[in-house]
Amino acid sequence: MDKNNYSVGIDIGGTNIKVAAVAADGRILSRQSMPTGTGREYWSSGLRESLSAFENELDAPARGICLAAPGLPARDRQTILWMRGRLEELQGLNWRDLLNYSVPVPVINDAQAAVLGEAWIGAAAGLDNVLMFTLGTGVGGGAVVDGRVLRGALGRAGHLGHITVDFEGATDIVGTPGSLEDAIGECTLLLRSGGLYSSTRDLVDAYIRGNKDASAIWMRSIRCLAAGIASLINVLDPEVIVVGGGIAAAGSALFEPLSNELDRIEWRPTDRPVAIVPAQLGEWAGAVGAGKLALQEIGDID
Repeated sequence: MDKNNYSVGIDIGGTNIKVAAVAADGRILSRQSMPTGTGREYWSSGLRESLSAFENELDAPARGICLAAPGLPARDRQTILWMRGRLEELQGLNWRDLLNYSVPVPVINDAQAAVLGEAWIGAAAGLDNVLMFTLGTGVGGGAVVDGRVLRGALGRAGHLGHITVDFEGATDIVGTPGSLEDAIGECTLLLRSGGLYSSTRDLVDAYIRGNKDASAIWMRSIRCLAAGIASLINVLDPEVIVVGGGIAAAGSALFEPLSNELDRIEWRPTDRPVAIVPAQLGEWAGAVGAGKLALQEIGDID
């Protein structure tokens, strides 16, 4: 396949911007990372430099570009309509104009882009029904349903952290009572642990050592996560569930008790559990997924 036929996926995160040139067969031809910084002039100049570097390296301009970012894209998918609390300067930016590109630059939510990437060349490669959780400071995620990323009416589909796992619990940042994000996200760990732990790594280390307090805190979070997963399995019927984010680094301390809990509560009409697997693309999942969407937009892939 001609390496000159490529698209570029851009993933704007809170710390870094990931930029990847991807071919229609899923190869990552080149990639770059730059600090996120602030302001349209900074983003414009930095990303234009990345596009120019790819063009020089690959002997051709990108056939398409797509941008992944936090927040909700507008209906026309040309701008981020809603992004509050961080990176608010993203709101309303037209990336075709900012990058001086010849064709529209579509925008996708970053978590939706990540699940699209994992379902293309990552942990769920080749599967059409995929659910992905990103577990870290908060809880995000996304879904691919029958081969297409699930966006919803407003683009907010995939905010898996804001499902209820305790209807009597306190409301989270979007008003959801007893949310999954508040149950396992590091953002509430200090409160949940009564001041004992501020990082999930320290909590898990203590759990592994057999500390009773840490075990109780961690296992409650695992049970909440399992309840959320089991509920979403019943709604979306995925072939596989991909788990990524910083908390996934807990490895067997996460996956083994989670599987045990799902053995107890998951509805299995065929007696086969839905596979739970760690993400493979890491911090590049969003850029890769955005790159795939760009290829779909120009008709290079389905």
